[in-house]
Amino acid sequence: MTYDFNKPVDRSGTYSTKWNVAQGELPMWVADMDFRAAPDITEAIVARAKHGVYGYTDIPDEFRRAVARWWCDRHDWNVDPQWVDFCTGVVPALSSCVRTLSQPDGKVAVVAPVYNIFFNSILNSGREVVCCDLDYVNGAYHLDLDSLERTLSDPQIRLLIFCNPHNPTGTIWTADELLAVGDICERHGVTVISDEIHCDLTAPGVSYTPFASVSDACARESVTCVSASKAFNLAGLQGAAVIIPDDELRMRVVKGLNRDEVAESNDFAVVATITAFTRCGPWLDELRVYLQSNREHARSFIDSSIPELRTVAANATYLMWVDCGAVCEDSVALSDFLREETGLILSAGAVYRGNGNRFLRMNLACPRATLDDGLGRLARGIREWKRH
Repeated sequence: MTYDFNKPVDRSGTYSTKWNVAQGELPMWVADMDFRAAPDITEAIVARAKHGVYGYTDIPDEFRRAVARWWCDRHDWNVDPQWVDFCTGVVPALSSCVRTLSQPDGKVAVVAPVYNIFFNSILNSGREVVCCDLDYVNGAYHLDLDSLERTLSDPQIRLLIFCNPHNPTGTIWTADELLAVGDICERHGVTVISDEIHCDLTAPGVSYTPFASVSDACARESVTCVSASKAFNLAGLQGAAVIIPDDELRMRVVKGLNRDEVAESNDFAVVATITAFTRCGPWLDELRVYLQSNREHARSFIDSSIPELRTVAANATYLMWVDCGAVCEDSVALSDFLREETGLILSAGAVYRGNGNRFLRMNLACPRATLDDGLGRLARGIREWKRH
């Protein structure tokens, strides 16, 4: 491999949210990677920094073209650059869309378990969360389309926040599933906000399907939120984009982004995103191979050394969704115990709702030695939990 993902990176002294922990603790929870960004991105940022003037920054057409070309080349979706607008992050975009596309005191639907910040975006905007739970059968998740139909038939629901690929389960929805969701939403006049931030983190040889690409109806009724932040480890730069094919919907959303003051960039977010999407495909492809190797290694370890646990099969994200139901159905208590006894910090699945109370979420985006440390702590912690 050209790039060395095994090399540890000391993140102390960088104000890292992930690594702001006590000595001896090992954080494997929040979804950022312990790898340096692609060298081309670092070089572009350094070159911009050396200019020495960091004033207000326009969003150049080059940004829109870079996003559009990436989705065309990598994901077979013919995006018009005019559909693309900048925002300071996927979560700010989600929250703004909730305020723009739903009524105060109205309801917003999600399919759960799902990324917990969706709930914050809805509740903090004065709306009610309505969960439509996924089916969990034989260690895999599936959309319950009948339940979704019933849920979205509520006239107070005009917005669905959807996660494609899915966080935390790592599920990639098929084109047929997306089409079915789109058909249901069209019947009930529901707009879809599709969070596709993890779409570039699929297993080698595996692709995802953009929600808006599967039909004209899906394109008309959706806002797609994307970013280089997860795939290229740029979350701290606060840069993302919305892709909205429908002119009227795009006008409403962009007006909301400006109203909420989340449409203005900084120099480095623009430079890094353009560089990632125009020059860093080879780096990403090597990263995907490494992450898949980590996933297979973690699954093998858990199967052989912690057989009480079960990993959910996944082809996307660098997160592992671990079923601990045979040991404990209180993921908060179990995660607290693991941290206290071993220093391992994992996400408690209960925060994702649905059946998440029996799961832990583990971040695999780290050098192999770090992963082995975390897996060892997990095995030790589960043994101690059973003894208690």
